[in-house]
Parts: sequence; structure tokens; C-alpha cells
Amino acid sequence: MDAADALKTDDPVAETFLSLTTEALVLTDADHAIGAMSRRAEELFGCQGAELTGAPLSSLLGAGVPPPAAGESPHEYVMRLVAEDGEVMARRPSGEEFPVEARCAEAEHGDASLYVLLLRDISERRVAETALLRALEARDRILESAGEGIYGLDANGLTTFVNPAGGRMLGWDPRDLLGKPQHELIHHTRPDGSHYDAETCPVYAAFSDGEVHHVDDEVFWRRDGSSFPVEYVSTPIRGPDGELSGAVVTFRDITERRQAEVAVAAAQRSRSLILESAAEGIYGLDVHGRTTFVNPAAAEMLGWETEDLLGEPMHDVSHHSHPDGSSYDHLTCPIYAAFSDGRVHHVEDEVFWRKDGSSFPVEYSSTPIHGESGELMGAVVTFSDITKRKEAEDSLRGALAELGELKDRLAAENEYLKEELDLEHGFEEIIGSSRPLKGVLRKVEQVAATPASVLLIGETGTGKELFARAIHRLSDRADRPMVKVNCAALPSNLVESELFGHERGAFTGAVARRVGRFALAHGGTIFLDEIGDVPMDVQAKLLRVLQEGEFDPVGGTKTQTVDVRVIAATNRNLLDAIAAGEFRADLYYRLSVFPIEVPPLRERTGDVVALTRFFVERYSRTLGRETPRVTGQVLEALQRYRWPGNVRELQNVIERAVIVSRGGSLRLEGALYGSSGRGDAPKSEALEEVERAHILRVLESTRWQVAGAGGAAERLRMNPSTLRSRIAKLGIERPAPKS
Repeated sequence: MDAADALKTDDPVAETFLSLTTEALVLTDADHAIGAMSRRAEELFGCQGAELTGAPLSSLLGAGVPPPAAGESPHEYVMRLVAEDGEVMARRPSGEEFPVEARCAEAEHGDASLYVLLLRDISERRVAETALLRALEARDRILESAGEGIYGLDANGLTTFVNPAGGRMLGWDPRDLLGKPQHELIHHTRPDGSHYDAETCPVYAAFSDGEVHHVDDEVFWRRDGSSFPVEYVSTPIRGPDGELSGAVVTFRDITERRQAEVAVAAAQRSRSLILESAAEGIYGLDVHGRTTFVNPAAAEMLGWETEDLLGEPMHDVSHHSHPDGSSYDHLTCPIYAAFSDGRVHHVEDEVFWRKDGSSFPVEYSSTPIHGESGELMGAVVTFSDITKRKEAEDSLRGALAELGELKDRLAAENEYLKEELDLEHGFEEIIGSSRPLKGVLRKVEQVAATPASVLLIGETGTGKELFARAIHRLSDRADRPMVKVNCAALPSNLVESELFGHERGAFTGAVARRVGRFALAHGGTIFLDEIGDVPMDVQAKLLRVLQEGEFDPVGGTKTQTVDVRVIAATNRNLLDAIAAGEFRADLYYRLSVFPIEVPPLRERTGDVVALTRFFVERYSRTLGRETPRVTGQVLEALQRYRWPGNVRELQNVIERAVIVSRGGSLRLEGALYGSSGRGDAPKSEALEEVERAHILRVLESTRWQVAGAGGAAERLRMNPSTLRSRIAKLGIERPAPKS
């Protein structure tokens, strides 16, 4: 099964996840074939996922997008497409193309590779980017139309831009100034003709102290060697992390005050235009925290009319409380801090409050405003509503966590199902029509449709697991797995981890998180074979699951809830175990809501004939031999035998008989107990001793090979680990080789 087939939406786990996630997810296999789509992806592309199942991934991409290269995985293909800017054009079945942000991750799904493509429609962002580009173009137009000279410097004092007015006043073509040290060209000498060291220049001081410097008693020098008095302001530029990256210098020729006043008026008009067109909220404060201006975007986000905010203490209006509702003293507010320390403050973990009493998360910067003499006059605050960004971050974190949990669960289910496929359950059908068997089947039908716990009681080899599977198949949980746990085969120190799972590092050797069998069985059935061998400390936790439907993984801090139908089985007398203090009485009564006693084969001898014919046909087919005829004498001998190993022993006897038979009739030839062909085993021998002798005989016949083809586990139809556990429990030891 490849990854696309494994996660088509008829898989209930994948279908649930893909229907609930808010992300647009597309799942592909290594051949770029689409396997499944989330509901959000279907909405994004305007089609049902089934319409695109098996289609190449490139069918979702724009007509101009190049196809994948030979041998290129979906992850490599997507990463190549988005290498430049993380974006690519997508295409709906209608032919409509739209931009998306794409990411691709690879996950192992059994033996196959699964690729998860995360898509986000960035059409709105493109619109926003276009608006931003227009704003930048407007800014450039403002710079071009400004009457004041404006130029920018990087942290090394090299010119990054010069507006036309600055070039005209300085007598330079702005392009000739780019990349050159501005101080050496226009600011190298004081008004008295003395050398002006760059280290003492207020323009450069902005690079070191991060403060705005305003000067009105110096001169700039033109290209022709003449000078003119200027008034200039050097404002530091900070990067995203607050680091100083240069300065913007505005200046004017104050020899012509009128021209300067006109330039100031133009600058003010430009500022108003910027404020009105800006998508971010912007407002100004004086040194007392009273509002001096508010742009339309800010008023709209805060739910106020602009005129209602002017002159009001903005902190009391929109910043009075922390996100948890506690009071926010303005003395500790970063916005107000700009009034005292003169530094730019950037914050992105607080909220602003609307007029209606609701709040929204914001990212804001508070930049101090200095007067002509350098005194602090207030601050300009720019802010953005980051609700969508926070929601997207939370959604992505949730989706990744959910995907991680789903991946762990799918991996665990896949591992368990592979283990189950490696096992034969023994009897493909319940064979027989005897009265005892019909009585058991009647009880199976009665209890199957209910959620009641079932306790199957019977000797080894009677087929208790087969009846458990019948109960599961007839229940309303048949579409979910029945998870089997052989409690006797588990080391006592690992029973709890096997049943309930564990977290990484929960104990020595727990190098990875493991999903327990109860979590695997969620929505289905769990079959606890050999329940009498569960340690007492784990019995208490089993009782909790039965009563409350919840458990705690080993080393975990989060309680998990499960919906599981419990079927238990035992060959022990649990009432004797309770009396001996080896089994909890309350757990017994919870498990035995509906007890079913599975009769031994000696009590249903009427089924021996049907079982014999069934096994003869089965092993003849398996061994590729002609089916031998079963004589009445053989059937009579088989019916007389007491069958201490029950149906499993009959199965092994028939397999051996088919192997040794030559000719037209089935020959037992000592296949029954004691190799004598007599029908009765010694009645004084305990069942456990009979089981021990039977296992010992099989081990000797296989030369003590337990696992693998032709091994004792295969002959006995047992899991190798279960057989090893029984060998140890029965005290069977391999004899030392003869010298």
C-alpha cells in the first residue's frame, strides 16, 4: 500500500483530521500523485478531493509553473519552486490561477513516504503588498516633491539616498552622491573654515547614541565650493531588532526662510497624506500623554471618532489594562517611557482596548518626538491589529501538534497491524454444531451489540480469541480494530507501558514516545488475553479505565480519555486468585459483567468430526497434497481422545497426520497422546502437566527451534514471544548436549 492509498479519506482517522483542520493540506505520494485533501483545501480549489485523487501534484499549479524533474521528490519539487520567495501560483480546476505560500514536509507512513503540502492563499497579501508598493511610491513622490533636502546614511556614513531638493541645494546630481561619505563632501568644514571632524558631527552622533540631533548653526558645502547656512535634523534608523542601522538627515537652506516655510508646509501636508493613507494606526501624544493627532485607521481600529480622541489621555482610553484585565499603570507603559528616556520602544505582546470594551492584540512602536532644543515633546505611536497573525500562529502550532499526534498514532497503528498480519489467528471460522458450542454462540450474539465487558473463561486452546473476534465483528465497533494484548507474554515491568503508552524519557530505554494499546483501540475493542497474569499495581489502573474511561501514560502529565470495549480471557480460576490475594475483586466484577465459559473440546466431541474434516482440507491445501480420506475408525479414535490441549491440539494432530499420510486414507500413526493411539490421556495428570508434555514433544520434534518456518511456535499456532513465556512458566529447559 503506498502513501496515497493509505491516507485516502476512507481512512477514518485521516478523514477526521482532514475534515477538522483549518489548514489547506494536500497529501501526495513519492510519485507526486494526490492522495487526499483537507476540507479547507477543497474549499480553496473549489472542488471535491475525490475529483483530484491520483492526479499529479502539478495539476494544482499554475500553467507557467515548470513540471518536476526526473527523480525529484514532491518535497524537493515544492522547495525548488518556492526557493526564491516561498510563493508559487496555484490553479483551480476552472483554470483560475491565484498565488499561494507553499511548504512541504515528508513523513514516513509504514514503508511508503507521505508528503504533506501546506498551502495558504496569499491573494489578500498580494493586494496588501500592492497597496504597500503604492505607499512606497507615494513616499518617493513625497521625497521628490519635498522642498527640504533629505538624504539617508548607513551605519558607515555612506549615502543611501538623496532627494532632488537636497541635490539641487548641494549642487550635485543625487546619483553622484550615492555610496559616498556625505560628511567629507558637504560637512567637512565649520562656518569659520576650520576642519570639522566626523567623530564630533551630530549627524554621525545618531549612529552611536541613537538619539535625534537637531542643529541650526552650521553650514553645508556645495559642489562648487560655496556654503550656505542650514538647519538639519539627524534621526537614527533602527532595524527590526532595535539595532542602529543609519540615519535620515533633513535639512533646509535657512538663508531663504520663506522658501523654508513653504517647504515645511509641504512637509506637513505630506505627513497628513501619509497618515490618512497609512493602513497602520498612528497617533501622537504630548509629554502629558494627551492625544495630539489620530489617523483614520487608528480611530477605526479603536472604535472612536477622531475628534473624540483629541486632547484625551490615550492610555486611559485604550491602554488602561493588561491582557488579563489587571490595571496597567501608565508609569510602566512603554509608550510613556519614550517621554522619559527618549528611546524608541517596540512591543508586540500587549492589547489595546476598544470603545465597546473589547480588546485586540497589537504590535506597536513608540517613537519619541524632540523639540527644536532637543527637549522631549511627546511620542508618535504606530500600531497594527495582529489578531489574524496570532490566530494563524496558534492555528499553525495546533495543526503541527495535531499532525504530530496523528503521525504517532498512525505509526503505532501501522506497527500493530503489521504485527497482526504476521500472525495466524488459528481458526478462520468457528466450526461445529454441538449443543455446548451453540450455547456459547447464542451468548456471543446476545452480548455483541451491547457495550458490556465480557470475560471469556476456558482452557488453553479452546479458541477464546476466536470468540472475542466474533463479538467484535458483530458489534457496532466492527469498523475499528480489535487490539489484542497477551498479558502473559509481557514482562511485568512493561505491562503498564504496553497498555497505556509512555512519554519519551519516562524510564530507562524510553527513547521515544509510544502509543499504548488502549489508545490504539480507541473507538474499537481491546482483547486482554490471560488477564489473570496482570500485576496487581496495573490492575488498579485497568479498573480506572473501565470505570472512568481515562488513563495516564507512563511519565505523562496529561490524562487521556478513551472509548474502548473490553473483552478479557483467562484459563485460570480468578475467584481462587482473588482468595489468594493475586487478583482484585472489584476488577473481576467489572470484567465479568457478561461471563462466557468456552467449553473444552472433550465436552463438544460432536464437533470433532467437522473440525477434523476442516483441518484435513486446510493442511492438504497448504501442503499441496491430495486430500486423504478420513475413515470411521480414525474419527472414532479422535472422538474417544480427551484432548487436554483442546482444538489447538487437534489442529496439530491433524497437521502431523496429513504430513505422514501416504495413499488415500488419513493415518494417525502415534499422533495422539503417548504415540499409542489410545483415546484417553492419563486422568491423574494435571492439565498444566499435559500442556508441558505437549509443548516439550513439539520442541523435540523441531529440534528446539522456537521461531521461524517449521518452528514450534508455527506448529503450535502461537506467537513466538507467547511460547517463550509459557516455556519459562512451565519450567521447560533444553537438555544439555551429550558429550
